[in-house]
Amino acid sequence: MSYIVRTHHLSKSFGAKEIVTDVNLRIERGEIYGFLGPNGAGKTTVMRMLMNLVKPTSGEVELFGEKLTPNSVEVFKRIGSLIETPVFYDHLTAEQNLEIHCAYMGYHNKNAIAEVLDWLQLRNTGNKRVKEFSLGMKQRLAIARAIATKPELLILDEPINGLDPAGIKDMRDLFHMLSSQYRMTLLISSHLLSEIEQVANQIGIIQNGKLVEELSMDSLRLRSTDYIELTTPDIRKAAFVLENTLKISNFKMMDNHLIRIYGPGLSQSAISKALILNDVAIETINRRQTSLEEYFLQQTESGERHD
Repeated sequence: MSYIVRTHHLSKSFGAKEIVTDVNLRIERGEIYGFLGPNGAGKTTVMRMLMNLVKPTSGEVELFGEKLTPNSVEVFKRIGSLIETPVFYDHLTAEQNLEIHCAYMGYHNKNAIAEVLDWLQLRNTGNKRVKEFSLGMKQRLAIARAIATKPELLILDEPINGLDPAGIKDMRDLFHMLSSQYRMTLLISSHLLSEIEQVANQIGIIQNGKLVEELSMDSLRLRSTDYIELTTPDIRKAAFVLENTLKISNFKMMDNHLIRIYGPGLSQSAISKALILNDVAIETINRRQTSLEEYFLQQTESGERHD
C-alpha cells in the first residue's frame, strides 16, 4: 500500500500541556482525506508538524516514504499548503504574488499561473492589488498559490473559510478535479462536515489531540443506520402510541417536537396511520440515514477540548 503521509506515535506538548497525543495517520496516494475534529482538537498542530513548522515532542512524520527531519527541504517542493491565515504581498496583484511563489519553489511553467487563476476565478482581477481583495478572494488566492506548482500532496486547513455557497461548490468541484485528473493527494480539515462528506473518500476524527478513528466513507455508509424522523406538536402522545400501539421501543425523543425511530423493516405508512388514528398531528415524517455530521458528533460529543 502506497502511503503519501504516515505519522508514527506523533505527539506535541507546549509546556506541560499535551496538544497532540500518539497520532498515527495513514493517507494513501490519490485520496481526499477529511481531517475532522472540534475547534482546538489538534488538527492544525498536526498539519503544522507535517510541514515542519512545528517540531514534534515525540514520534515521527513520514512523507513519500521518507522520514521528515529538521533538515528536510526538497520534499516540500512536492507539497502545497494552506495552514491558518494566509499572508500575501498586499501591494502586488494576484498574478505577481503567484509569480513570486513559483520562482521561490523553482517552478517555471509559464502557463501554470494563468491556469490556476482561471480555476479560482481570479483571472479578471487584473491590476487590482491584493489589499483591495475581499476575504473570499484572498481565500481563493491562497488556494491558487497552494496548487500553482501542481503538488503531489495538498494540505489545506479550513480552505473554504470566507467563501459563499457558490464559492464552496467551486472548491468542491476543484478538489474532485485535482484528485481525479492530477492524482493529487489532499488532506483537508473543515468544520463544514456536509462538505467533507461530499468530497472525501477517507476521514480521520481527532478529539482532545488523539486520533479517535480512521475510516473510509464507503465503510461509514455501510454502517450508517436507517431511521424514521418524525416531528409532531404532541411528542408525548406520539411516544405513547409508538410504544403501546405499535410496540416500538427503539426510539429517541430528540427535543420537544422531534422523534427518531430506529429499527429495520419499519413501515413509515404504518406509523403514520397509527398516529393519525390516535389523533396525533404529524408535521413531517421522513426516512433518513445517519450523516457524517451525526457520526462525528457521536464520536466527539464527550470529553474536554484543548484551547
